[in-house]
This record gives sequence, structure tokens and C-alpha cells, in this order.
Amino acid sequence: MASGKSYFSRKTVLVTGAARRLGAATALALAAKGARVVLHYNTSADQAEQTCQRARQAGVEAWTVQADLSDPAAAAGLWDGAVALAGPVDFLINNASIFPAGRLADLTAQDLTANVNLHALAPLLLGRALADQGRAGAIVNFLDCRIDDYDREHVAYHLSKRMLFAITRMMAVEFAPAVRVNAVAPGLIIPETGRGDSFSDRVIASTPLGRQGSPADVVEAVEFLLASEYVTGQVIYVDGGRHMKGAMYG
Repeated sequence: MASGKSYFSRKTVLVTGAARRLGAATALALAAKGARVVLHYNTSADQAEQTCQRARQAGVEAWTVQADLSDPAAAAGLWDGAVALAGPVDFLINNASIFPAGRLADLTAQDLTANVNLHALAPLLLGRALADQGRAGAIVNFLDCRIDDYDREHVAYHLSKRMLFAITRMMAVEFAPAVRVNAVAPGLIIPETGRGDSFSDRVIASTPLGRQGSPADVVEAVEFLLASEYVTGQVIYVDGGRHMKGAMYG
């Protein structure tokens, strides 16, 4: 594996949900290693532009493309827009996400469809577009350490991320040997909006490594999976071991 600047230099990366949080951290880390980055966003236009400017300060080309990936038709438009700006894409990072609360008893078809479209169908359609280029490439999907447990408070999210887990392994088989497909499953990295210190303290107390993770921890795993040319179909849990304890989410 070669994950230094020379490996990523001049590679073109499409990162969905790249305006802020882990998507922005991933895009900026890859830009710092010489990658050209296409930053997808939906509604966070100002933050996307700020992230884009920061990427350009690393001396690389960077662009933004807007798309609402809860609409299945938007994936094709995003892909076409990215290729029109940057040319063929080497790496795809499927990070775009929503995190709506809701239990099974209250689940609506609309809620489930929106989550599946964004978390599962869009990564599949974008991944297939990358594979259809007929050249070597790699995909990293963002899962969640919750896929090993049951999060009864976010049922639509949980179901759609479980679907993306299955799709990751399916794509790894179907897109081989040219395209490798892997995933990361973060735990507590950036606390959810509106959660207080008590929530973070409770999660940390149930984490074997006894601390909250950082965006750099996730980025390191993403870079490893992009650069490791004999690894495919794998999930790296970046959660301090929390997924191994079970019964964490209700």
C-alpha cells in the first residue's frame, strides 16, 4: 500500500456530502495529498464553497456540484456534472447522509424511501457509473457502527445503512477486478446536533478504547482502503470497538 501524496497526486475523487463534517474532512485530507476533488452538496452551498476554497489552497483543482440525492434521477446528473468538470473519476466516496429520528411503529413509506434513495440507491448508481468507465478505480461507502446492532430510534436510517452494507459486498464482487469497493463504519466522531455532554459521556463509557474518535481516525481508514490494492469487500469499524459490545441503541 502507498497512501502518501504521490499515490493520490492527480487522482480525481468525487465525495458526496462534502460540504461539512466527515465529508469535508475526507475531501480536504485527500486534497492535501494531491488529489483533485469534486465536492457534492445538497443544501449547504456556502459551506461547500468554503471547503472548496480550502481544498484549492492545497494547490489542487476543486469543484462543487449540487444534487439532491434523495431523488434517484439526481445521481446521473451529479455524475455527469462531475465528469464534465473533472474528467474520469478515480475514487468515489459515498458519504452523503441524513439522520432522521423515528421508530418502526411510526415509519412511513416516504421516510423509508428518502433514506434508501440517499443511503443505498445513490451509492449504487454512482458506483455503477464509476465501474462503467471501464478503468481501475475504488469506492468507499460510509456506513455506521450501528449496522451491527439495532437502533430503534432511527429505523429508516438503520435499514438503509444495512442495505448499503449489502450493496458494498455486492459491488465488490460485481465490479472486480477493475474496481475495489469497501466501507468504513464510524462510531462517535462528531456528536449529533443537539446531543449534550451526557450523551457523549455515555457513549465513551461504553466504548472499549474509552474515548471519542476524531475525523482524522476516519480519514486514515478511508485512505487505507483507497490505496490498498488487494483489499475489497471489507468494512473497517472506526468506533473504538463499540460495535462489539452490542445492545447500545435501545
